[in-house]
Amino acid sequence: MLGRTANGLYWMFRYIERAENIARLIDAGLRMSLTRSGTGDDDWDGVLQSAGVREAYDEGHAKLTRVDAVDYLLRDHSNPSSVMSCIDSGRNNARMVRTALTRETWEATNECWIELKALLSKRPKAAEMPEIIDVIKRRAGLIRGAFHGSMLRNELYNFARIGTFIERADNTSRILDVKYYVLLPSISQVGSSIDNVQWESILRSVSAHRSYSWAYDEEYKAANIADFLILNGQMPRSLAYCYEKIVSNLGYISSSYGGERLPAHDTADAIRTSLQTRQIKDVMDQGLHEFLEDFVNRNNQLGMEISDGYRFYV
Repeated sequence: MLGRTANGLYWMFRYIERAENIARLIDAGLRMSLTRSGTGDDDWDGVLQSAGVREAYDEGHAKLTRVDAVDYLLRDHSNPSSVMSCIDSGRNNARMVRTALTRETWEATNECWIELKALLSKRPKAAEMPEIIDVIKRRAGLIRGAFHGSMLRNELYNFARIGTFIERADNTSRILDVKYYVLLPSISQVGSSIDNVQWESILRSVSAHRSYSWAYDEEYKAANIADFLILNGQMPRSLAYCYEKIVSNLGYISSSYGGERLPAHDTADAIRTSLQTRQIKDVMDQGLHEFLEDFVNRNNQLGMEISDGYRFYV
């Protein structure tokens, strides 16, 4: 398979996943801002930092406001990680590898682009945000469903899945970081009703509110929620689950190429092993923010090794 085809599929699904997860990040910020008095504009500093676009936002805005931050994350084309930019990039990659996609997958991608282009043609009102976030999540889910239900399980499928789970792992860690690192007002509120509401908001933003109650028959606790989203291999947005899928799909690709192993395989194996053998107490003792920051760096390293190893630009 040509490297540029692998590249197109990998990045198509990274961008689709990123669009959904930026919407989830906005949702987390909106939900947690409801727990504060005042405008809560300062809360969005943490959301922008976690999205990795704080400095870029400052280049085009004199002041940080909730309205401008949401618009920048949602529909600003100068932000390559905005939802609309990601949908554009995902569709462009899909067009590049059109002959490698089933008709159902292409149509779901194109319909997503058409609907969101119309929906985000102007700055949305605050009351419209819940519906817009739901549409983004629903459309991304339809693309994944069409792809999952109609594609051959070959290396094309594997590269798309790897892109999905590398992006998902990155974004789950960033959403967790929003809560722990930035949005809790003070240490005195740890364990308070505000703290619990904010943790509940994190679970809702990753569609994990009900499944958390199935896995942990307890009230919201920071350590349990962190364990659920980092180490629980049954949770489809956890870091452990994502890396189980990344390693298995890299293994399928290796088998397709005669068992060849690249640096990316060793890196992915090492990250999966660290997640399988670590206890949540170890994570909390290290510092949740520090752990997440290190994870994001290692996840990015894996992405670069996959790109280099499989010659994505050849």
